[in-house]
Amino acid sequence: MITLLQGMAYPVGSVLGKITASSKYTLSPATGSDGSQVASAVLLYAVDATLADAEGIVVARGPSIVSRAGLAYGATVDDGTKITAKLTQLTAVGIIARDGV
Repeated sequence: MITLLQGMAYPVGSVLGKITASSKYTLSPATGSDGSQVASAVLLYAVDATLADAEGIVVARGPSIVSRAGLAYGATVDDGTKITAKLTQLTAVGIIARDGV
């Protein structure tokens, strides 16, 4: 169980990064310096954190296989190169994204 930063509704499959200062998770952006720019978890169920921080259940280590088509990225992860970088970051923690899973 993790804490999701307030401010949005997180869809199932959200690719998340952990904010170092607060230990809360948010959508992992393409760049940044707060720690969340490193993808480290995938959200298993949709969570509405629009008005307040909320708890979510994630896959945060492997070995685990997730569906590549089921992943949801932050708005700044908007091209193939950035998506590949996020998938590489997930692979580093043992989360493998595959087609057709």
